[in-house]
Amino acid sequence: MLRITTILSFFLILIVSKQSFAQNFSAEEQKEINHYNAILNNKQSHDTSKASAYLYLSEILYIVNFDTLYYLSDKAVKICQKNLAKELSLPVKKEFQRILANSYNTIAFVYDSKGDVKTAILYALRGLNLSKIIGDREGIANALNNLASFYEDQGDILKSLELYQKSLKIREEEGNKEGVANSLNNIGYIYFNQGDTINALKFYQRTLKIYEELNDKPGIAGILLNIGAVSADRKNMTEALNYYNRSLAISTELRDKKGISIILNNIGNIYEVEKQLPKALEYYQKSLLLREELGDKMGMSNVLSNIGGILYKKNNIDEALNYGMRSLKLAQEIGYPKNIKNAAGILYKVYDKLGNYKQALEMRNLEITMRDSINNEVTQNASAQQVAKYQYEKQKAIDDLEHEKQLAIEEKEKNKQKIITYSVTIGLALVVIFLLFVFNRLQVTRKQKSLIEVQKQQVEFAHIELEVKNTEILDSIQYAKRIQNAILPPNKLVKEYLSDSFIYYKPKDIVAGDFYWMEPTSKGVLFAAADCTGHGVPGAMVSVVCNAGLNRSVREFGLTDPAEILNKTREIVIQEFEKSEEDVKDGMDIALCSLEGNVLKYAGANNPLWIIRKGSSEIEEIKANKQPIGKFDDLQPYDTHQLTLNSGDTIYIFSDGYADQFGGKLGKKMKLKGFKDFILSIKDMDLEAQKTAIDTNFVKWSDTYDQLDDVCIIGVRV
Repeated sequence: MLRITTILSFFLILIVSKQSFAQNFSAEEQKEINHYNAILNNKQSHDTSKASAYLYLSEILYIVNFDTLYYLSDKAVKICQKNLAKELSLPVKKEFQRILANSYNTIAFVYDSKGDVKTAILYALRGLNLSKIIGDREGIANALNNLASFYEDQGDILKSLELYQKSLKIREEEGNKEGVANSLNNIGYIYFNQGDTINALKFYQRTLKIYEELNDKPGIAGILLNIGAVSADRKNMTEALNYYNRSLAISTELRDKKGISIILNNIGNIYEVEKQLPKALEYYQKSLLLREELGDKMGMSNVLSNIGGILYKKNNIDEALNYGMRSLKLAQEIGYPKNIKNAAGILYKVYDKLGNYKQALEMRNLEITMRDSINNEVTQNASAQQVAKYQYEKQKAIDDLEHEKQLAIEEKEKNKQKIITYSVTIGLALVVIFLLFVFNRLQVTRKQKSLIEVQKQQVEFAHIELEVKNTEILDSIQYAKRIQNAILPPNKLVKEYLSDSFIYYKPKDIVAGDFYWMEPTSKGVLFAAADCTGHGVPGAMVSVVCNAGLNRSVREFGLTDPAEILNKTREIVIQEFEKSEEDVKDGMDIALCSLEGNVLKYAGANNPLWIIRKGSSEIEEIKANKQPIGKFDDLQPYDTHQLTLNSGDTIYIFSDGYADQFGGKLGKKMKLKGFKDFILSIKDMDLEAQKTAIDTNFVKWSDTYDQLDDVCIIGVRV
């Protein structure tokens, strides 16, 4: 089945060379491309012309690559936004607003195709509001149509029907035959999904007639596909296959990858029903390849569940489980109830076959829940009620015109009647007064209702926009985490130079102010546990500066003595922060060690070194200099402490996050004494076991308290 989502009432343009794409476009299409390339390459072209040029030829390009569609629309958005920030004449301003509204509509289509329905709704609402502001009825109809399709994908059939009807009404009033066909097809699609193939076919046949009158090949291909689906639903497979092949021929001519993928999937359905499983699997696999190429998550989820069903029938249970899980994951990610239902149905059968009855029951319940949410009596009745309401309103408008003519005739007759008596006049006056009162109350109620609707839409719009912004921020922080992880020494390097060791690293947030550092030298290895000012994103930014300072001190200046490294790092960090006009006093506390054989050198900024000698029950503490790496009132050189270690001795360096954590029965900080006692209690364990014990104790200690700070602990046994 194919539901039509309006992209734009005009096209998009890709800046391409004739040599690169001539083989993909007809001569007429290439002529259009060259024309709009000329506009974009002409420095004298007005920005309205350039923005419009980016919105041409979408009917050629969107079927090839959604990313291209987004890129071009975004270019148009940027041009419009830049100009709308200026003082403009009213006609020019309205033109930029019109282009911007249509660009938002196009971007909404891209997000919906990639399965991000919430963002799609956000952009469609933006386009709708702009079109309302400038009174662009065609733009309003397009936006309403798109919103209807997005709500339909989320299972809100009542909302979808309401919006489709509003869009249809505007398009009929404007005489937009292509738009009317679009709306009729989409309403037919809802009828089909509700099991009413009789009404679905009526709407589809009306749609086909309009598209044939317009000689609209993409429209004809889409509606032939839908009529074929009705034939298939009625078990007339030969007729269905005929419609599908006619649609496939046109879609192949148009190079419509999405349309081709849908048709291939439907042909696969035919062969599956006729128990020609190898052929069905072949068509499903072809459809999946195209949908993966397009990034069409909804389509991928659908065809993955179909392939899973074929594999189940062929008793290839393990592969069926894999395809079913992939389908369910995508369906839940994009929130499409129908796809979730189909995937859950396959997984129910697979788990039942495997004897995993608990998960089979879960999948069966999920399938029923999704089925009920998209196909219930209220929804089915709503389809008929909405269409009946629309037909009634349409007929009423005609009747009202006739009624007005009749009133004019009656008015002439009334002039011949006798003067109304005084008593009747008083009675009528009272009635009029009462009616005026009622009318006034109705007006007030309507205004209040209208205001509430606007406020509701604004709240929904703000909520969706907030969710999108929150997602963007989280994505950015997740990417920052990847960058921060890249500067940490890999586990392979740690084990190469410190074979008997552990690193316990537990950031408070996604990114951290704490970090650990390592640098091999010609005679041994340097390693450190560092704690930068703050945590989260601010702490992570400081950590990048401090990590770079350590690297430069060793790699650029060739330093190997811990105190000299800290002195140089402090100098670099202060220089970096002094570039700012702000008075930045951020920096870090650190414990830095150099290990060459059994000779340990240590220097620290606020963070100490602990040593537990083999056989000892006490911690030997080497204190740090009481000054951070950063600005400080009384800067002094750092001290290097040199010690000789024996086999079996264990050293610990750490940040203050573990000792500062609130918890325990009294809800107080653990403090250094509690931390020391715990380390002594696990001193005889091997270091991997110590790491596990440290984590278990931290979780138990914190209990219901949130983590206060980042935690970093390094343990090394000689």
